[in-house]
This record gives sequence, C-alpha cells and structure tokens, in this order.
Amino acid sequence: MGFQDFLGNTATVTHLRESVRSGRFPHSLILAGPRGSGKYTLSLMLAQAVNCLNPKETGGLPDFCGVCTNCTRIAASANLDDLVGEAVAAREDLRETDKRETRILIQTHPDVLIVPPDPPQLMIKLGQVRQAIHVAYYRPPVEARRTFTIFTSSAFMKEAANSLLKLLEEPPDHTTLILLTENPQELLPTIRSRAVVHRLGALPASDLEALLARRRPELKAHDRALVARLAQGAVGRALSFDLAVWLSSREDALVILRTALREPDFSALFHATESYRAGAEGQEKTVNLLRVLSSLIEDLLLIVAGTPALIRNLDLAAELTRLAEGLTVDWLAHAPG
Repeated sequence: MGFQDFLGNTATVTHLRESVRSGRFPHSLILAGPRGSGKYTLSLMLAQAVNCLNPKETGGLPDFCGVCTNCTRIAASANLDDLVGEAVAAREDLRETDKRETRILIQTHPDVLIVPPDPPQLMIKLGQVRQAIHVAYYRPPVEARRTFTIFTSSAFMKEAANSLLKLLEEPPDHTTLILLTENPQELLPTIRSRAVVHRLGALPASDLEALLARRRPELKAHDRALVARLAQGAVGRALSFDLAVWLSSREDALVILRTALREPDFSALFHATESYRAGAEGQEKTVNLLRVLSSLIEDLLLIVAGTPALIRNLDLAAELTRLAEGLTVDWLAHAPG
C-alpha cells in the first residue's frame, strides 16, 4: 500500500508529497472534488506519509510503508461509514443527558482525528470543533510527527465554523487541518482564505472501466461501461456503485419522465411511486430516485444540445432520443434537478 494505489490527479498528489519531503507541510488545506473522488483516502494517505515509522521513497518522493503500527492504525479509519454507524449506535445506548452532550468523532490513531457531520442533522457542530481544538494543541511525543484533524464535510453550524476560524488563525506548528468538500464556496470566505486549496478532478471513463475490470470482475463489459459513466469520474463511486439499486430507481424515474413528457400512464405512475413512504427507507429511496431523475434530465439536455456522446445512461440512448423529441423550452424551464 502506498501513493501508487491512489488513481488519478497525479499533479496534485505529487505537489503534496513534495510538501511532505520539504518539511513545509501546510497547517491547513482544503481538498475539493466530487463525491467519491478520493478526498478522504488521500487525506489518510498524507497522515500516514507524515507519521510512518518506516518511511520510504517511490519515484523519488516520500511514501509510507502501510504496515507499521502508525500506518495500520490510521488506515483503520478508512471505512468511515461503518465507524460512524457504530459510534451513533453507541451514543443511542447512553442516558439522555449524556446522549445530548456526546458528539460523533472517529479516532483510530491518537494523532489523527476524523470529524464527520454529526447525525441526524448531518452538520459539524460546536462540540466536535472544540474536541478538534483540544487534539490540535496536543503535541505528539515524537518530534517528527504531526497531528491531523480531518473534517469530512463543509456543512458547519455557524458557531462551529466561527470556532474553527479561531484555530485557523493561529494553528499550532505541529498540526495540520484538512477540510474535505465538494464545493469550497460552501465554506466561509475567511476559512477559505486561510487554507491551501487542492482540487481533485474526475478520471476519464476509460480509466474507470479498466479499474473496474481489475477490481470488480463480476461486472460484464457493458455494465462496466455504464458504471464508469454513471460514476462521473469518481473512483470511490465506481468501486462502490450499486448498479441494481440504480437500475431499479431508474425504472421508476422513466415512468415519471414518460408521464410528464408524452406517454401518460397514471396506473404505472402510481405503481412506481407507491413504495416511497415516510421513514428512513422511504427517504433513501426518494433520494436515489431524484439522483437518477436528475441524471436522465441531464442526458435529455445533452441530446437536445447535440452532444449525445456525453450522456451517462448509455444503454437508454435510443429511448432518451425519442423522449427528447417531446421536450419544450417551457418543460425544461420547470424540470426537476
């Protein structure tokens, strides 16, 4: 395991590794990119590279061994969703007074604190930032090591953002704060101005197809091509993409589109939407449906614009082309997504 396992965005990764080598690693940085682009994976790799007990070089740049105690403990934070789920479940078992005061934080290594959005509001809260400040001022016992605090969302409560700003204004010399975001503009301008921004771009669909052939060999060639397009260049999304769920939601989304555009079938519409009920399961299904519906509408727009080669739902090209013939300017102006 090492930086060679991180796919794409070579220039950005090289620049950050050069910062590790120079000893001038930034006190605060923003990793910006779409969901699944590798922001969280890269942030853990940087923490490993700086704190590795047996550092090495690959390609003339610093790398981490991946097997020492520090590397393995930091890597234990990789499955963040599972760890957050366990922490939330543990909080539910507390007394009500303790439950209200307990914030969700992940720390599998004493020098690396992960701050995810706190359920159920899915915002980063003041109590989390206060704990992050406490960790930031803790000096590691070994001179060469640094503490890392990784905020995995840019959705901050107002008081939490203001508290973080105070830390960014005077960060301890042994601490690095990493903020992960899909859109840096969601962060306060005063926060953005105090951090170095690095952007992670999308990988070509052909690269994702090759990756899927190696890592998800159970997918057939036409499914790999479809997933590579639907993942929009994001490695993490491609590797974890649940095609069966997508296709199920897409059937319902197509019923909605057909009904809205040219082929009203209200019986089919009722059947497609009757399972979307209140509660967590219904909410998840609704979110999936809206994502799929948005992608189909974007494909329709690409067809109307004369660029059908760019559509994501490749296997529906013929039907989407037929549906696009029924589009009007007024319909597009009021379309969802």
